[in-house]
Amino acid sequence: MTDRQIIVHDPGSLTTIQDRGRPGHAHLGVPRSGALDPAAADLANRLVGNDDDAAVLETMVGGLEFTSSSALTIAVTGAPCDVAVDGRPRANAEPVSVGSGESVRVGPLQWGLRCYVALSGGLDVPAVLGSRSTDTLSGLGPGPLARDDRLSVGVPTGRPRALDVSLVRRPLSPVALRFILGPREDWFTAAAVETLTGSTYTVSADSNRVGLRLEGPPLERSRTEELESEGIVLGAIQVPASGMPLVFLNDHPTTGGYPVVGVVAPEDLPRCAQLRPGDEVVLRPQPPTGSA
Repeated sequence: MTDRQIIVHDPGSLTTIQDRGRPGHAHLGVPRSGALDPAAADLANRLVGNDDDAAVLETMVGGLEFTSSSALTIAVTGAPCDVAVDGRPRANAEPVSVGSGESVRVGPLQWGLRCYVALSGGLDVPAVLGSRSTDTLSGLGPGPLARDDRLSVGVPTGRPRALDVSLVRRPLSPVALRFILGPREDWFTAAAVETLTGSTYTVSADSNRVGLRLEGPPLERSRTEELESEGIVLGAIQVPASGMPLVFLNDHPTTGGYPVVGVVAPEDLPRCAQLRPGDEVVLRPQPPTGSA
């Protein structure tokens, strides 16, 4: 621990500490957690001179406010948002100097749902199973930020570096998520699979870091018996009794008892991090990797 700290004055709607997560512990019932938009988190770390696995703040919607006990550099990436230091506007995706005692305000967001705040030196909180990530399902790692929290910041190990150009484009609507069918598509009627791939779904307000819940035409099952609990992978599209698909994200349970109709392509999962309630989604089937 160091004497460098940030003091939280407004935690926002849900701000958590995230790094690259704790993969490899599913056999213990532990999700991987980690930043939902890893490219944005990595970029924020690079801008302030951190290693890619340094812990950052992942904040939703905006409203985060804190002060620093010492001078540091921050960078805010992900969904474009307003950033201010002591009331002075600052840019997204650029290194920003913060003096001792100055306040930082992040938000509101212009579009999207999550942004990432990196601090030079990274957040120096205890690691659990090799990660400083908040796991909202199991409770592992530090809890979500609360007012008056004091978080230690590590000693900087690198120099801040700016980008020549930052290109952040608002995604087209509806957002397309590619997926591979299986392993339990045979538990659904042929019409249900056509419905899944031919319909537009809406993101539910019940979505969170555990899963992206979708609302739209329900999927009809061809088998009504109970499915024995089996392993769940990141990106699995599970279909509970309601018939509404649910895309599991980083804090997902490691087992489940509802059939999985498909798995979203890993490279498309970061798009889920920026989807707000009411946004539209289409699911596009892809052949398995390596198929002819």
